[in-house]
Amino acid sequence: MLLPKRVKHRKWHRGRSRGVASRGNKLDFGSFGLKSLETCWLTSRQIEAARRAMTHHMQRGGKVWIRVFPSKPVTKKGAEVGMGGGKGAVDHFVFPLKPGHVIFEIDGLAKDTAEEALRLAAHKLPVMTKIISR
Repeated sequence: MLLPKRVKHRKWHRGRSRGVASRGNKLDFGSFGLKSLETCWLTSRQIEAARRAMTHHMQRGGKVWIRVFPSKPVTKKGAEVGMGGGKGAVDHFVFPLKPGHVIFEIDGLAKDTAEEALRLAAHKLPVMTKIISR
């Protein structure tokens, strides 16, 4: 799964995700892409599950670009731990996704194969998406 090698700060504030994506909102590498229509935190597990579904359908053909990288640490306290006692340990990493951001890109496949691969990947993600092409 995707994890950062190192982070500047071990624990981050949650923050809030507002507005639409101004960067990463166009196809830069491939001919087909999967674009987000909603806001969410994409975990590294979700990204990996979508990638595996896509590459399994492609059967060693074409090329895939992953346009998101989970670099935001999310902390979690243990089960049945009371209030207080500070912030919990880092549990996993997420990518704060905004509407309009391209998540995956594909090239080197026929239109129907590429769209089916992206459709299978979209089922693994917690947001509504749409398939875009050049």
